Amino acid sequence: MTKNYYAHTLYGENLKRVYDIAPLPVRQYLEAEIDYVSEQVQGMDTVIELGCGYGRVLKPLSSHVNTVIGIDTSYETLVFGTDYLSDAANCHLLQMDASRLGFAPATFDAVVCIQNGLSAFRVDSHLLVREALRITRSGGVLLFSSYSPKFWENRLEWFRLQAREGLIGEIDESRTGNGIIVCKDGLRLTYIGEKQFMTLFKTEKTAVSVTEVDESSIFCRAEVL
Repeated sequence: MTKNYYAHTLYGENLKRVYDIAPLPVRQYLEAEIDYVSEQVQGMDTVIELGCGYGRVLKPLSSHVNTVIGIDTSYETLVFGTDYLSDAANCHLLQMDASRLGFAPATFDAVVCIQNGLSAFRVDSHLLVREALRITRSGGVLLFSSYSPKFWENRLEWFRLQAREGLIGEIDESRTGNGIIVCKDGLRLTYIGEKQFMTLFKTEKTAVSVTEVDESSIFCRAEVL
């Protein structure tokens, strides 16, 4: 996948269209992720979402926390998101690279990165996780998710639908399988498994657990000690 796919190809209104056309099982998966995160951050002061897009997750989270900040690399998507979040005064959007976060250490109570974002960003995962840990307060949590292998067929059908709508390139069926989706325009999407999550997040300063949610997501929860 080209590094800036979501900045130059799939952004703004087209990105929202991806979710608007999602079939019922995918909608359930998306809602289950938000419900899980909302429970985990309930009552917190300051939460950040990495790769926030136009604010799809920020809007529902805003009713559970004091302040929520979203970062994304796509300026056009953030402009679109400013209008989308116009009624959520405690949501703030910033253009920023998730692997080079411009925040002081221990700024946030929680760092959120869901819907396979860690894989989709196409940056050094170890660097991104170190940055996320750096900006999280002691007692705070990191909440990262990926797809459950059980959700593969629903995930693939969703991306085929996106391709038919012209939102992404045609699926290269010969190279797609085993959790990897490849499009003929260069888009390549993988996923993070339980063992990879544990390797990335387990340190002497974190308590890490991995949980399957709704048979569709794998969530890594890392508490900063």
